[in-house]
Amino acid sequence: MNWRINNQLHALTHRAMVMGIVNVTPDSFSDGGQFVDVSQAVEHALRLVSEGANIIDIGGESTRPGAEPVSEDEELRRVLPVIEALRSQTQALISIDTFKAAVAREAVKAGADIINDITGLRGDPDMMEVVASSDAGVVIMHMQGMPRTMQQAPHYEDVVGEVRGFFEERLGAIVAAGIHVERVVLDPGIGFGKKLEHNIALIRATSDFLSLGRPLLIGASRKSFISQITGSKAMNDRFWPTVAITSLTRELGAMVHRVHDTAPCHQALRMTEAILHGVPT
Repeated sequence: MNWRINNQLHALTHRAMVMGIVNVTPDSFSDGGQFVDVSQAVEHALRLVSEGANIIDIGGESTRPGAEPVSEDEELRRVLPVIEALRSQTQALISIDTFKAAVAREAVKAGADIINDITGLRGDPDMMEVVASSDAGVVIMHMQGMPRTMQQAPHYEDVVGEVRGFFEERLGAIVAAGIHVERVVLDPGIGFGKKLEHNIALIRATSDFLSLGRPLLIGASRKSFISQITGSKAMNDRFWPTVAITSLTRELGAMVHRVHDTAPCHQALRMTEAILHGVPT
């Protein structure tokens, strides 16, 4: 499968992409407050690229459970200087993690290549038009509820079937809006309105979503459900389980991996791919 970004096709057949996370927020669950300074954020992003990231995902509003909303102006103030500075220093793809149409529009103008919307283009009525009027790639994520309340009482009769149905509906709406389907990558939204059993079921079903004809993104990095399995509450102890999930979901066919720790996940992907497809010559 290909991912069309700015009218260029990126082949997602044998070599998966790594999406490195740069949160320019004071309150993100894992790295909040570490990269609120523009120079620190850019330095961190360039380090992720050197470690193997193909994409840098920049977010100016925390989407952790219970997160408070951020104004459009504040989000723009946080992300635009980072995108502008980074664009002049790397050829890596830049993604804007937002569900606000105005932020997505300005981010693309500033040099972002991908719009990563946790609401699946539903959170802002103008977002579909912003995507349609650009050539950016787009990530459609499933989420039950909104960040502030999504973990209070998530419920599914059939989480895999319901997420698949959501993807089918969203792909239909996207095509109806005149957006080329090759621009779309699907994200089942691990940890977004999901209990432990829902996250495990979705990870196990990674390959089941490939019949929709679009690449799959997995974003399980350092998520709290890992601690529910390992029994450790320390954030550092979510490192190796994330690497394990990255390798497993790559084996199951996921071709984009959104992670905090790019170097070990990049290495895990290359090793997994060497086993699956042979050592590249």
